[in-house]
Amino acid sequence: MPISINKPLAKNVKFDTDMMWLELVDGRKLGVLLAYFPRLLNAQLEQCQHYEISGGGSGLHWDELDEDISVEYLLMGIGDRTQSYPPSKNLAA
Repeated sequence: MPISINKPLAKNVKFDTDMMWLELVDGRKLGVLLAYFPRLLNAQLEQCQHYEISGGGSGLHWDELDEDISVEYLLMGIGDRTQSYPPSKNLAA
């Protein structure tokens, strides 16, 4: 019997002081350290909460922060591959 692998799709995103919590349509939840995404780490909580689920759930987009994240890459452990930023703790709302 062949194994069917479905592409992971985002349903919802939440944040706390140092984590992004991604809920997938298949029920899985993934916690990702914001340190892997400096634009999100250095943003205010309100900015992080203004995201768009794009590509039918395959991506996450923050227009104001110029950030795009692939859900599939998150599951593979791939973080931001652009320049590094100094760490900040602006999410402590």
